[in-house]
Amino acid sequence: MIVATRIRKGMLIKLDGELYRVHDFYHSTPGKGIPCMQTKLKNLRTGSISDFRFKPGDKVERATLEMKPFEYLYQDGNSYVFMDSQTYEQVHLDPELVGDSIEYMKPNQAVTIEFHDEKPLGVTLPKTVDLKVTHTEPGLKSATVTNVGKPVTLETGLIITAPQFIDIGDIIRVDTEEGGYVERVKA
Repeated sequence: MIVATRIRKGMLIKLDGELYRVHDFYHSTPGKGIPCMQTKLKNLRTGSISDFRFKPGDKVERATLEMKPFEYLYQDGNSYVFMDSQTYEQVHLDPELVGDSIEYMKPNQAVTIEFHDEKPLGVTLPKTVDLKVTHTEPGLKSATVTNVGKPVTLETGLIITAPQFIDIGDIIRVDTEEGGYVERVKA
């Protein structure tokens, strides 16, 4: 059990026998009344998103997950295929379980898949991934000191903002949590 004020985005909790993933949260301090923790929780069985409000002293049960190393292989029709790095068994996941993580994954990418009672619940990416720039406009020669960015398209189709000096063919490190440019990687 954890105190409701320790709830964070992405956390898996149990309420009334149901599993929920924390979609969003914020502390609310009204002018009058008791402060509370306002959350948006996604029911993993039904897929519906609901608002829940917790008082600061409320306790919630954090669901225990088993994290297993996997390797992303390819997309097969309407599912994504992953291989267990230890047993070499393959698992097919629906797009809703993979979510936005697919924008950061390329074949042979190491990931972690979360399991609860032997059922896959989602994909966890490394903090950063290295991706190749496939399209961008030429940078401005005079923009060496400014921190003005430009859109770049990466090999997975993801579009992010990067510095002016980034060119097609560069490999850049991308933060998977924030979706932003970190640094250019030496090839």
